[in-house]
Amino acid sequence: MKLLLIILSCSSLLLAGACRAQTAKEKMTDQTKTNPLNCDPQTGACELPAATTTTQAGPVKKSRKPVKVIYFTDPICSSCWGIEPQLRKLKLEYGNTIEIEYHMGGLLPSWEVYNSGGISKPSDVAHHWEEASAYYDMPIDGDVWLTDPLNSSYPPSIAFKAAQMQSEEKAIVFLRRIREMVFMEKKNITQWGHLQQAAAEAGLDTALLHKDAEGKAVQLFRDDLQLAANMGVRGFPTLFLTNGDGQTLTLYGFKPYAEFAKAVQQVYAAAQPENATLSPAQLFAHYPTLTLTEFATLSNLDKTKAQVVLQDLQQAGVIRTQPSKNGALWIHQQP
Repeated sequence: MKLLLIILSCSSLLLAGACRAQTAKEKMTDQTKTNPLNCDPQTGACELPAATTTTQAGPVKKSRKPVKVIYFTDPICSSCWGIEPQLRKLKLEYGNTIEIEYHMGGLLPSWEVYNSGGISKPSDVAHHWEEASAYYDMPIDGDVWLTDPLNSSYPPSIAFKAAQMQSEEKAIVFLRRIREMVFMEKKNITQWGHLQQAAAEAGLDTALLHKDAEGKAVQLFRDDLQLAANMGVRGFPTLFLTNGDGQTLTLYGFKPYAEFAKAVQQVYAAAQPENATLSPAQLFAHYPTLTLTEFATLSNLDKTKAQVVLQDLQQAGVIRTQPSKNGALWIHQQP
């Protein structure tokens, strides 16, 4: 497949791309400290081996808002899926303060160049994704690595860069959708059919996306990998928060929401939360799909109360549920 050949040609830029494993919340073996594709609960990140850290944010494009957030992620990074509740709340409450710039990290170049930390084939990842689901309290079905395993995270990453060429806003919707596909629906998001479906649902021009994914977006992806190397990114998620004076704070790995909010306030003291009193229906109008943990986080409810509210909304026809192995997705019903 032409697209895959182009993708694999990028692998020399980041042959060590990897995400390490976690066991249960209380347990992590020595092996998980070097296991890629399974994220470490102690750091809360999918880490790249032999990477270095930095205190410099590197070149930052001028932001229209007081705080620029440079976010390095990957479509199949389980820790990045784990921070979706926090990141969505951050956007909701500090959307007038922060501007988030998304960059791809290149987690899995290909299995041909990948054998590290006890993981040498896709089936090795399945069990650890199940553990990641329990640890991050977000639905993840590891069976995709058994039934239809991905051979690389590069195709969906490049597709995201192609989506950005059309619309930053729609690209973020696209990224969310392909994550739902791979983490909850067991879909191999390297396949064009799934990428095309997600692009259409995000309102993107699918023909143009395909063209750009085999053309200009490949270089944009390479640029992201180079930027990550220049900035010393050692894993995902990594967020660099920079204010107008160039002061930078690095937020690395899975953190409670309070630490995300604190980071914004540290680089911009005048930051104040907004939209903290949206009704449940308004939350779904803003974010059309939510997991239970996301809804509870955005609503400031414990999960038991959040579950009751979701069931009431379902009975009222406001939302519907899409079951998944380790937790449902709640979807806004269009009027």
